[in-house]
Order: sequence, then structure tokens, then C-alpha cells
Amino acid sequence: MSTTHKDHRRSEKSVLKLKIALVITFIYMVVEAVGGWLANSLALIADAGHMFTDVAALSLTLGAIWFARRPATSKKTYGYYRTEILAAFLNGIALALLSIWIIFEAYERWSAPPAVKGFEMTLVAAGGLVVNIIAASLLHSDHKHDLNLRGAWLHVMGDLLGSVAAITAGVLIITFGWYWADPLCSVAISLVIIISAWRLILESVNVLLEGTPRHIELAKVETAILDVDGVAGIHDLHVWTISSGIDALSAHITHDESVLHSELLGVIRDRLRTDFGISHLTIQMETLDNEAEAVYICETGTRCFEPAKNHLH
Repeated sequence: MSTTHKDHRRSEKSVLKLKIALVITFIYMVVEAVGGWLANSLALIADAGHMFTDVAALSLTLGAIWFARRPATSKKTYGYYRTEILAAFLNGIALALLSIWIIFEAYERWSAPPAVKGFEMTLVAAGGLVVNIIAASLLHSDHKHDLNLRGAWLHVMGDLLGSVAAITAGVLIITFGWYWADPLCSVAISLVIIISAWRLILESVNVLLEGTPRHIELAKVETAILDVDGVAGIHDLHVWTISSGIDALSAHITHDESVLHSELLGVIRDRLRTDFGISHLTIQMETLDNEAEAVYICETGTRCFEPAKNHLH
């Protein structure tokens, strides 16, 4: 089975999980919104608000995955992979803004906390917790290596924590009559969500600015290439992320005149793929007199070729 086919099958499985998570989240969003209104609970309303952004985030994630599958064109030579990164960025912004709004609402309630129906609040929040656990488990396996899915997963985890906060506040209200527990728990969870959202925003911006992937140290990549026998020097080294799980590298490599291009390039390609997981390579080979000889492109670590001279990049 080819790598491409395996990735496609995994993607289809991820899409199915996203659709299931979207359906159950939408249904319980309506339940929590009604329950929060009836119980007069800010924590429940906040959690329903998070669920609303979940529905939007999951829809955005699904749309981005569909759009990213569109083929590359002469105007979009990398295709539409970056739509997934844009979706992750927008999800992070939405999470941060919603959390700030909840903190503001909690501040308004803090001085004179209204009466809250603790039992109804706890019951509805418990149901929300179950739904969020199911949704989070569906998305958990893919969120670590995909920024787009991580954005959706963070939304769901924010809801999960919001449900825990609402349950905690409900128990405190039932047991001690502490109505202030409702806005307090809302603020605590919002702060946690803001931190996660900020990290997602920063990582998305780093990809959009074509920064070096955080799991790759450029100095180690340079050292690995220089350690290859026959390599005399390297310059114009760049490593960036096209989309989640797709890293690319371009470089100019100076080598001894006695070294064959194909042999040297094969060793470099294998080392970069094995040590750093980089398979999309564009390498310009140069002799010691700094005269460029050829540009070679390696795709998916399986083959290398020299493009037409009018299309060197």
C-alpha cells in the first residue's frame, strides 16, 4: 500500500470522526442553551457558547479538509493545503474572543451573583460532559500532528473543561449556596482556554510565515547534511511547513567535483527523511567553484529529478 493511499484512508477516517463529533455537539448545544436559560446559569450558557463555537469550528475544519483536497493549479502550485492552517488560526481567534467575553460576563455577575438552580445546572452539565468526552476521544488520535484538527480538538476540550466547571459550581451551589461559584468557575476555565488558544494562534502564524517547524532544529539539519561524505558546504538553507505533516526543505549544497550527483543526493535525501521526517526537497548542487550545476527535486522521499531549466526554483 502506498503512502499516499494510507494517508487518504486515514483522512477519510478523520473526516468521519469529525462528522460524528459535529452532530452530537450540535444536538447537545441546543440542550445546554435551553438548560442554561432555565437554570439561570452563566457557566451553562458559557458552555453552550463554547459548543456553538465548536459547531462552527468543526464545520470550518471539515470545510478546510475538503478545500485542501482540491488539486494544485498554475496559480496555486502548492494547492490549497494552507486552508487548514487558516482554519486553525481562525479557531484560535474565536476561542480567545469567546473566553474574553465570558470573563467580562462573569465580572458583571461577581458583585451581585443571581440565584442559580444548582440541581438543574449540574444535571445538564453532566450530560454535556459525557458528550464532550465522546467528541474529544473521537478527535484525540489526530490532533497532535494536525493543526486544523488540533483547533477543533481544543474547542471540544474547552467545552469538556467548561462542563467540569459547571458541575463543580452546581455542586457548590447545592451544598453551600455559593452562587458566586458559577462566575468563578467560568473565569477559571476561560483562562485555561485562552492559554491553549494563544499557543494555537502562534503555531498557525509560524506556519503562515513559513517559519522553521518547532520540532526541527535548523542547526541540526545543517550539521546532518555537512556530515555526509563529499559535501563541502551548504547555504541558503530553508525549512518550512506547507501544511500539518508536510515539511519542505530547500538548500544550495557545495560538493567535491569527484562526487556523483545522484549518489550524493540519495544519501542526503535518506538522511533528511530518516532523521527529520523531511521528504519534500529542492536542492541546488554546486561545485567548489560556486557554479550552479543543477537543481534537483525530491518528492515524498521516493524519487529525485531535474526539472526543466525554465522552471528551476
